[in-house]
Amino acid sequence: MRVIFMGTPDFAVPSLEALLTKHEVVLVVTQPDKPKGRGKKMVPTPVKACALEHGIPVLQPEKVKEPEFVEQLRSYEPDLIAVTAFGQILSEPILEMPKYGCINVHGSLLPKYRGAAPMQWSIIDGEKVTGITTMYMAKGLDSGDMLLKAEVEITDEDTFATIHDKMAVTGANLLLDTLDQLEAGTLERIPQDHDAATYAPMITKETGHIDWSKNRQDIINLIRGLNPVPAAYTIYEEEVLKIFGAVISDVQSDDAANGEIVAVVKKGFVVKCGDGCLLITEVQARGGKRMMTDAYLRGHAMKEGILLQ
Repeated sequence: MRVIFMGTPDFAVPSLEALLTKHEVVLVVTQPDKPKGRGKKMVPTPVKACALEHGIPVLQPEKVKEPEFVEQLRSYEPDLIAVTAFGQILSEPILEMPKYGCINVHGSLLPKYRGAAPMQWSIIDGEKVTGITTMYMAKGLDSGDMLLKAEVEITDEDTFATIHDKMAVTGANLLLDTLDQLEAGTLERIPQDHDAATYAPMITKETGHIDWSKNRQDIINLIRGLNPVPAAYTIYEEEVLKIFGAVISDVQSDDAANGEIVAVVKKGFVVKCGDGCLLITEVQARGGKRMMTDAYLRGHAMKEGILLQ
């Protein structure tokens, strides 16, 4: 099958690599390169880097809906367009272009968690199971007919980083299974129940600002869901302190205010939350490296009674 692949971040690379094992990928479309680092050097997207390694032509349009770009796509005569975490909405002329349509690899069990950040929000919300859905793309946001699904367990130890990696592999395998059934004529289209849909909005820096009045498990889930990026954080003495790990503490401090540091111990510092206390086990100060809190405390004196904001 002649396939155009659209994708951008690391999450999409396994999908592209999987397609290359069984199909003819005639073109890769990805987001424009962006400057990174102190030198602001232009860095290719992970999908672009993968495509170039395999000698596949790459296009990086600012806007895929521009008529000139749509005609450029049409010239490749794709049987199918496969999309994994591309980052732009496809116009109707593109959706209608391929013989077999446009199929998207989405990081949730639709119709739950439509939107930009389904993996992060599934952890933040305390879900125990997430997964991948392949779907026909439509004009609405992640609203097209579903095709295949694969579940992925979320353990208590999982973070966004670990779920991301598991889901990327699961998505790649499910994409191949979807195309196999598509070619065999056995693929079933299942309309979504739009009334059951939930939304997973884009993650912003402010998403990670910890509200210490919430219960301990909700705060742990927030920390896990934003680990490693953009990271949950609090304000300690007017400086941002990123937090990457926390466990429930048995320290009792009913009289303390929410967000108050109630104890500084060998393994970390203890913070009062809405339903008890948390021991903070891994942090990163502004301008510093990420480290276990016991190592951080050897070089930084934290004070009991300080109120985290």
